Amino acid sequence: MKYDVIIVGAGIAGLYAALNLPKNLKVLILCKDQPWECNTFYAQGGIAVAKDIDDIPLHIQDTLNAGAGLCNREIVETLSKESLEVLEDLIAKNTPFDRDENGNLLFTKEAAHSTARIIHAGGDCTGRAIHSHLISQLNHTLWKNATVTELLIEGDTCCGVSVLTKRGNYNLYANNVILASGGVGALFNYHTNAYTISGELHGMILENNLELQDMEMLQFHPTVFTKTPHARKLLLSEALRGEGARIVDYWGNRFLFDYDKNGELAPRDKVARSIFDYKLKLKEKNLKEEECEIYLDLSPFSKEFFYHRFPNIARNLSSFGYDLPNDKIPISPAFHYCMGGIKVDRIGKVIRMNNLYAIGECACTGVHGANRLASNSLLEGLVFAKRAAQNIIHNNIELNFREFPLHLQVLQKEQDENLKAILRNIMWEKVGIIRKKSGLNEALGGIYVMLQSNIGRLLKLRLLTAKNIVESAIKREESIGAHYRI
Repeated sequence: MKYDVIIVGAGIAGLYAALNLPKNLKVLILCKDQPWECNTFYAQGGIAVAKDIDDIPLHIQDTLNAGAGLCNREIVETLSKESLEVLEDLIAKNTPFDRDENGNLLFTKEAAHSTARIIHAGGDCTGRAIHSHLISQLNHTLWKNATVTELLIEGDTCCGVSVLTKRGNYNLYANNVILASGGVGALFNYHTNAYTISGELHGMILENNLELQDMEMLQFHPTVFTKTPHARKLLLSEALRGEGARIVDYWGNRFLFDYDKNGELAPRDKVARSIFDYKLKLKEKNLKEEECEIYLDLSPFSKEFFYHRFPNIARNLSSFGYDLPNDKIPISPAFHYCMGGIKVDRIGKVIRMNNLYAIGECACTGVHGANRLASNSLLEGLVFAKRAAQNIIHNNIELNFREFPLHLQVLQKEQDENLKAILRNIMWEKVGIIRKKSGLNEALGGIYVMLQSNIGRLLKLRLLTAKNIVESAIKREESIGAHYRI
């Protein structure tokens, strides 16, 4: 089972990389569960693009401003300039973007953008619409229910992956491997990620002495409906606030303006932190539980507009009994996105490796810095998927393989589920929106104890990733962007 390219992950980055690889190459895409169980599928807002050449400088500046000085300017410039090429290609592929009655692309505005430049599809179903469309165009093989359990690395070469399927364990070999496995959502109690997003590939990078970068930079989305029994909480898109929704307290006060002059349209980290802080202050007053809630006020929308523009959100919230847009919706921040990731170069190649790539949320390209600008995530996945694919085509590597033994480690043990729950609680309480040195040290101690326990391999990989996040947060003593210490 030897391939030209193995792609781990079937979100927008993995799929677009596959679509940019020619049919004559033998390409295999692996996904943990069903292909739609990925963060792309649940993405609501859209894709940020430079509207035209004149908008590129402003898109670059907005991205740099959101990143709080930690972005790689050269990479940000690449992202914005190549967004026009990607958009042109997606339009040529008949991607079903929303348009007005004259056929022009519709653009919306989100927090920290200077202008409306986010394109969307299906109202608030952008991820689902684009994911389904890309899947329909695939001409390479996709394996479902395939969990990668090991990277087969020798020196500076990745020879392939070990994978667990319903038919058993296999070693799969490839001339090139692309990691597009997403972020680290399963490490937190409250998150908006697909349940397959666990950070295990990050752990494999660490066990092979490769680098993660900026893992302390974790973005918490400010408007999430958490009153649901499911692990993945319901994201309420940034586009809601971009088009007029308001964040209010029990009495209807728009308190965010006390924290930032831009109110609801301040960068995500500021909005999330402000909500968190304001709610703590309310609780200190010993108010009733409902008086300590923070709400999203949708009353600026007409019912017709709301159900047309945000059909997915409307359907989900209606199923919980809310009368929309009349009822205020209780919200809370929740973990949403990891700005850090596997350290890569400007084409997505993993540092110190000659044929291993990382793209999308699992990678740290330097685009996002300390805080991701809204809707730049899908764009980053597209731009660097294309760059990685083009590099693979240009280099045309052909490896001579040796056979790797199948690893014999037990993947999951009986107590692992309980320990995962403990880890999620530690990460939420100690490594969340506002961090203290004492809390970070307590988190690190708890992770060390679990690493010394009799645990399965998959939990060990999660713990290695969590440990790196905490160590990075301890090392960065100053507050910047999404990393906030008191």
